[in-house]
Amino acid sequence: MSKERLEKKPEPEKNSNGPKQAPVKKRRQVPERWRFGWRVALFSFLFPILLVPAIIAAVAYMYFAQDLPSTESLKNYRPNTVSFVYSDDGRVIGEFATEHRLVVPLEKIPRHVLLAFVAAEDANFFNHPGVDLIGIARAFYVNYMAGRIVQGGSTITQQVTRSFLLTNEKTYTRKIKEALLAWRIEQNLSKDEILFLYLNQIYLGRGAYGVQSASRIYFNKDVNDLTLAEAALIAGLIKAPGRYSPFRTPETARSRQMYVLNRMVKAGFVTYDAAEYAQNQPLVFAPLRDINLEYTPYFTEHIRRMAGEIVGWEKLYTQGLRIYTTVNIEAQVEARKAIKAGLEAHASRHGYKGPRNHLEQKEWEGFFKKQDQWLAARPLEKERDTLALITEVLAKQKQLKIRVGSKTGIIDTKELAWAIRWKAINAIFNLGDVILVRYLGEEDQVMRFTLVPEPDAQAALFCMDTATGDVKAMVGGRDYRESQFNRAIQAKRQPGSSFKPFVYSAAMDSGFTQASVINDIPVEYDDMGTVWSPKNYGGNHHGPMTLYSALVASVNVVAVRLSEKVGPQKVVDYAHKMGIQSELGPYLSLALGSCEVSLIEMVRAYSTFPNQGEYVEPRFITRIEDRDGKVIASFEPKKVKAIEPDTAYIVLDMLRGVVQMGTGRRVAALGRPVAGKTGTTNDQADAWFIGFTPDTVTGVWVGRDIRSTLGSGEAGGRTAAPIFLDFMKEFEKDKPVADFVMPTSVVRTGISQGFEEEDGQFKENYLYMVFKKGQTGRGRSEEPEFPEGEVMTGESEESEEPIEAVRERMERYLKEYRSNGGGGTPSAKHTGG
Repeated sequence: MSKERLEKKPEPEKNSNGPKQAPVKKRRQVPERWRFGWRVALFSFLFPILLVPAIIAAVAYMYFAQDLPSTESLKNYRPNTVSFVYSDDGRVIGEFATEHRLVVPLEKIPRHVLLAFVAAEDANFFNHPGVDLIGIARAFYVNYMAGRIVQGGSTITQQVTRSFLLTNEKTYTRKIKEALLAWRIEQNLSKDEILFLYLNQIYLGRGAYGVQSASRIYFNKDVNDLTLAEAALIAGLIKAPGRYSPFRTPETARSRQMYVLNRMVKAGFVTYDAAEYAQNQPLVFAPLRDINLEYTPYFTEHIRRMAGEIVGWEKLYTQGLRIYTTVNIEAQVEARKAIKAGLEAHASRHGYKGPRNHLEQKEWEGFFKKQDQWLAARPLEKERDTLALITEVLAKQKQLKIRVGSKTGIIDTKELAWAIRWKAINAIFNLGDVILVRYLGEEDQVMRFTLVPEPDAQAALFCMDTATGDVKAMVGGRDYRESQFNRAIQAKRQPGSSFKPFVYSAAMDSGFTQASVINDIPVEYDDMGTVWSPKNYGGNHHGPMTLYSALVASVNVVAVRLSEKVGPQKVVDYAHKMGIQSELGPYLSLALGSCEVSLIEMVRAYSTFPNQGEYVEPRFITRIEDRDGKVIASFEPKKVKAIEPDTAYIVLDMLRGVVQMGTGRRVAALGRPVAGKTGTTNDQADAWFIGFTPDTVTGVWVGRDIRSTLGSGEAGGRTAAPIFLDFMKEFEKDKPVADFVMPTSVVRTGISQGFEEEDGQFKENYLYMVFKKGQTGRGRSEEPEFPEGEVMTGESEESEEPIEAVRERMERYLKEYRSNGGGGTPSAKHTGG
């Protein structure tokens, strides 16, 4: 800055006799009466001239001030703020807001951040009384010289006035009111209080209101961690957040940042060296993210709907609530992985469906350039999916050479096996095909990829705690970004054979036992005027069977005949008592799951079995607090008595057999006590597995939104059960192993099935079953004698193997039971705990 030259005043002339003296003139005397008259005349002339503007100003003030809003509301600042959703360990999984604002006290805002905003908008803020007349004059001059508006004259106080108390209409009336209110605010609030309001209220682009929200959204840090460079960039956004966005116009944003730094230097807020260092400091921006989609998208959306109904939609979006939920992030991640793996496995079983796209060679470079831009923002990592272009088909080696942007790689034969099968590789793949691949890593300095099967089916998973009903994971589809429809809650589908446990529960309270015998023979029914004959999977019949064996092998005819004997209405009543809320008709076909129910209903109903006859309501939210920490809603675990503990355990024992020996045997690999039931509907359109351990109930459904077959052999045990297994392995791996609690009202009894030769000796063969005390027999049965050996033929439902194989597994399983007395040393009467 150039220094102004100071001019000296001329000194008086001097001589030897001292300074010259000017001759003194005698002043003319004015008569006193004339002097007084002159004063009166001057006053009379000036008074009207001064009075008129004063009157006009007073009248104008009274006119504009008469309907001005009160500034008192500013002292009780309660702005719209974000409502947060938390997981079971307190991590944020969702945010709901009309304005993404995080209020922060002024003492938490560093001085360099505060001064960046002051310099950018109102450098004279600490000196003016609310309106800066010099600033207005300067802005007028700059705008006049530029021929357009390049600088504003509003102070920070005026901006607070406009934001809180007035509209943004561009009229002289509003500007006058704004100035008057700004002056009033300065009389009632301190400068710090005004800055607190300003820095928490302003809009800074990208959905951010206030400096704390902007700090999080732009740099993923709190405001007290902002550097001078970052603060200057955010402060520069105030004037026009869209125009100066560092994502849309990075060069413009950079020049605006330099403007703020220069203003700070000019105002004396920072040194030139500090500003220069900030100007050269590189900025690392946070990627644009939506926390609602990051961890638990289907769950978070369900919470939004629930909370909106509980507290009201306006309150949810404006009042900064704290919503504490039951979901576990790690469980949710594993659930999504399990569904992805299960659907990809299903897709791979049904072959390659062709490329995503095909590009001519002249289009390749444009494709690679776009991919390089994408990779610059999100570098390729192991297990990440990406699109690739086939650059060479190696028919002899059965390999594909591919390119992802400027990176090249190979897909080996084993990674293509599911797609090639018996076909020639060059009959399936072509140069220029755009395919979906997954990066496996680098081996021998070569990037390795695998071809990703692209699912066309949907799946849902619902997991909750047995004791509390706390929902730990919920996935409503393969990809929330593709479809927000929640198939775990909103969809209703036929459950197939997974409905059978409700039939068997009603039967256990109707005089039947595990040992009761029903004859599996062809039957016909007149069902609502239509002749209907239930069929077993494979079309064969097995003759007399115990109910235990019939449920383990999921024999359809036995389930229908049992429902007939119990009464279809009783089956409906039991399903409703156990937690099924959908409308059910008292039809015999209901035994095979001809109704439509949701996955959440099935999981709730199955919780009856490990809970000794009580089902537990799914709990999503534990409590909701307002912004001050006051609890405005809380939710305790809720159990409902459905059936007797002995009935629940008897059916549980049969469902345990389903996993050990029957259609759900894949799940036995979990390696801990587990029970459950598969379900498959006609034409393999829906595949289910509902299972439970002593502390967790989980259900899985797989199907298509528009009902159609999943493909030959895609039954519950093959399609849904592996998803259940993959998820539960991870979810339960660190939990202690516990067994189901056996109530004192049941006994495990050995029923003789004759003798068998073992090591040259004949030993009596016992089948250990669970009975209610006092009912240790076959109960209601069709056959007078226990079917010797229970000769089975044909195929089991949902299985591609003969039922003899199921019988073989059952015998091995029961032999293990016999070795320790069926879970305890049997007494002389062959009864035990």
